[in-house]
Amino acid sequence: MAAGRKVVESRSVDLSLLSDEVKKRASRVKLVLMDVDGVLTDGTLYYFPGPDGKPTEFKGFNSQDGAGLHFLNLCGIKTGVISGRDSQAVNERARILKITYIYQGYLEKESIYEEILSKEGVDDDEVCFIGDDFPDYPLLKRCGFAVAVGNARQELKDRAHYVTEAYGGDGAVREAIEVILKSSGKWDKVLTKFGFI
Repeated sequence: MAAGRKVVESRSVDLSLLSDEVKKRASRVKLVLMDVDGVLTDGTLYYFPGPDGKPTEFKGFNSQDGAGLHFLNLCGIKTGVISGRDSQAVNERARILKITYIYQGYLEKESIYEEILSKEGVDDDEVCFIGDDFPDYPLLKRCGFAVAVGNARQELKDRAHYVTEAYGGDGAVREAIEVILKSSGKWDKVLTKFGFI
């Protein structure tokens, strides 16, 4: 575990603790977009020598975040990543999780965001964006449900509609997904799929 990294015990989101505004915003979401480093991962970058001797980047992903992304697929909500870095590990993880949109190498993210919304035929208020740092702010400012992870920059946390208790790479994405699915009445579909009801 990285030094100073906070680990939050996994727990279910309690809708009764959320404001009516958060629930209303989350209930409208038809598309979930997110950053990668610091959101789908804890932001730590690992470099190992590849077969050619050049450094190869590795990332660690949270399995509960992955399950949450599968839940969105089950409920008909599309997903995408817009990242400032380019990584083959992200391509592979996105393929496994059936993430629809994968855009890497874009520190300026707004034009990509607009392109995705145009392809999906959705408005800003139907989009959730999950971020952690300054390059994510233009999208958090525009989207209908802005989520900052628990260890995001304070400037983003101060302006987000919802701040996860979990940190990036430690279940923050899963937490945001539960807020969306529970607020929109789709969580029972997930529980039914896995035999809870």
